Amino acid sequence: MNRAVFAALSGHWRRHPLQAFTLIAGLALATALWSGVQAINAEARASYDAAAATLGEGRYDQLIMADGGPIPMALYVALRRAGWLVSPVVDGQLGDVRLVGIDPMTAPAGMGPVRLGQGADIAAFLSETGQIFARADVLATLPATGAALVASPDLAPGTAIADLALAQRLLGRTGQVSRLIVLPQQPLRQTALAQVAPGLTLRAAQGTDIGRLTDSFHLNLTAFGLLSFAVGIFIVQGAVGLAFEQRRGLVRTLRALGLPLRRLLMLMAAELLALALVAGVLGVALGYLIAAALLPDVAATIRGLYGAQVAGTLALRPGWLASGLAIAVLGAGLAGVGALGRIARAPLLDSGQGGAGIARAARVARWQARAAGAMIAGAGTLALTGQGLIAGFGMLALLLIGGALALPPILAWLLRRAAGLARGPVAQWIWADARAGLPGLSLALMALLLAMAANIGVATMVSSFRLTFTAFLDQRLASELYVQTADAAQAAAVLATVTPLVDAVLPLMSVVRTVAGQPAEVFAARDHATYRQNWQFLAAVPGVWDLLAQGQGALVNEQLSRRGGLALGDMVAVADGSRLPVIGIYGDYGNPAGQVILTESLFVRLFPTVIPLRFGLRLDPAAVPVLRQTLIASGLPASQIINQKALKQFSLQVFERTFAVTAALNVLTLAVAGFALLMSLLTLGTMRLPALAPVWAMGMTQAALGRIELLRNLMLAGLTCVLALPLGLALAWALLTVVNVAAFGWQLPVHLFPLDYLRLGALALLAATLAAAWPAWRLARTAPAALTRVFADER
Repeated sequence: MNRAVFAALSGHWRRHPLQAFTLIAGLALATALWSGVQAINAEARASYDAAAATLGEGRYDQLIMADGGPIPMALYVALRRAGWLVSPVVDGQLGDVRLVGIDPMTAPAGMGPVRLGQGADIAAFLSETGQIFARADVLATLPATGAALVASPDLAPGTAIADLALAQRLLGRTGQVSRLIVLPQQPLRQTALAQVAPGLTLRAAQGTDIGRLTDSFHLNLTAFGLLSFAVGIFIVQGAVGLAFEQRRGLVRTLRALGLPLRRLLMLMAAELLALALVAGVLGVALGYLIAAALLPDVAATIRGLYGAQVAGTLALRPGWLASGLAIAVLGAGLAGVGALGRIARAPLLDSGQGGAGIARAARVARWQARAAGAMIAGAGTLALTGQGLIAGFGMLALLLIGGALALPPILAWLLRRAAGLARGPVAQWIWADARAGLPGLSLALMALLLAMAANIGVATMVSSFRLTFTAFLDQRLASELYVQTADAAQAAAVLATVTPLVDAVLPLMSVVRTVAGQPAEVFAARDHATYRQNWQFLAAVPGVWDLLAQGQGALVNEQLSRRGGLALGDMVAVADGSRLPVIGIYGDYGNPAGQVILTESLFVRLFPTVIPLRFGLRLDPAAVPVLRQTLIASGLPASQIINQKALKQFSLQVFERTFAVTAALNVLTLAVAGFALLMSLLTLGTMRLPALAPVWAMGMTQAALGRIELLRNLMLAGLTCVLALPLGLALAWALLTVVNVAAFGWQLPVHLFPLDYLRLGALALLAATLAAAWPAWRLARTAPAALTRVFADER
């Protein structure tokens, strides 16, 4: 019996292959965009975990020099003798590879590829020739070192591990280490750090990944994946709902023949599950291709913004594969639960036609309007009271879903008003027909609204960020040339060379401190017109630069102000025994860390051991090439000389790659929305013949009907695009003023870009035109016999 019923149910898909294609394709696309994002996130997380496991990054407290310089080995020896259990680490760039040197005898258990007690060849690792461990692709890019190369696929991407002595020799850091790892278990009695090594500062462990900034980045990608999934589910919802409605007569017949309702529902659910699994497999495969195409840009973004290495190749991981199949089944379940519920509640001989269908559509419209109002109100409440990223993304979800649910009632109201203004029978019929066809197109139009609003919102955010960031770079990178020296002797030689040739030398000095309970860098600023003329403040006291020059206050960036709860006039401790009022708060876009700026004289007094090794040089731009050649001729490597133009270009390249993935997801989302509209129009084309046949019988030609159908669909798409504009601008405001602040600590001004919105609208209308053209063409070529046959049907 089950086999016969299942064959009867599946016969619908054989008679309507386009519906089957719509359901599977829509679910596969929704699954592909979601699983692609999850694959990218999983690869990044695996890279973070590899770095944490092999390098100890984020897992242990570390000691570093307050001035950011190298730690002498003598200081390490002094700490060990004073009872501190620490392990030395040296790292640096060897060609394009990050080389990390560790000491396996003192490193924490589990750190590094060579571990005591696990049968490792410690003698080979510590030998004079030594060994270098890395992934196979990393080993291939290493310059010749003479050491034995050992492939280790579990290591962090872009990183090679060697013995401390070998790494020091290869990096030219003999007698120096970069940091000291503090082991979790320390002796009960040990000499205070300030007595043994006053120049060192303790940096607390940040967790098993690179910090909350990457969490916000991956949460942002996940949000776009969910948005794309929601747009795709609209396609599935429409196809499933239409299929179940068309099979209402079959259901009535099967139940009249004695089939129990529970078994019927179980068989229909099993049918939907089978289709979901097929679509899920296709979606996961397509998601793999999407992730493989986008992963290089994601890796470049994370490396440029956060300094973390992410593998540029994609691996098949059970987590995201299972997630893709699960989301496909969940999507099919969400799309089918409503239809199954209607069948379960329907009377035995209910036809679902006539007044019952109209009444049901009216109830759905009222429910949608109430739900939309509640969700938009909830979004407003979260905007006013919510805190953190989860609240921010919850507000976005409520805003977008509420806006989508509000679309059909608003369109119905507009069409009703337009019908009241129409003159003549044809015009009145066109508006009435548009209202009658709205329920069938509402899901596709909602998908178009979401895609269009997301494009407007993200385009506004990215363009506002680009405009602000470009102006910010013009203000900050005022020096014509930037020079990095290796040590104090080289710095003195460079100063002797450049001082007679430039207008001003601006030393760039900093130390790492904890300010207002937050990690921050304290910078020195020389009292010079460069800062007074170029820096802009979000808030400042009168005469801020004069007060700073007199050492009577400190400047903080917006990130530290928000995270530390600092306002103008609040006192901050930047060094032991020194408290200063906050006299200015400045924007610091693109920087994840907190900053404090002091005048140079006060900085030197508070941190006398810090020696400036970086300098900004002010001079005539035309003289930059000559000075650059002079510095190179004096022995300074060209890699340590950066001109303003190159630095701006690099910063803008990082910016563009940051949003490359977002732009790609937006395009994919809009494409899925266009596909949803096309599939809805095609599947509804035959169902509209009973409404169009009487008009044809009264004298209107098929060609005229096709033109009216095309204009009607374009009119609905155009109204949807217009309504998407305020929703997209609200989305942009939420991203810039709520989510961006929670994720990165800075707020960007909202700029409007009307030409961009017009281009997006034109692109959406083009997609709608392409989607509506084929169904309109099919209607225009409908055979008269098909239209005549309508009058002979039961309906």
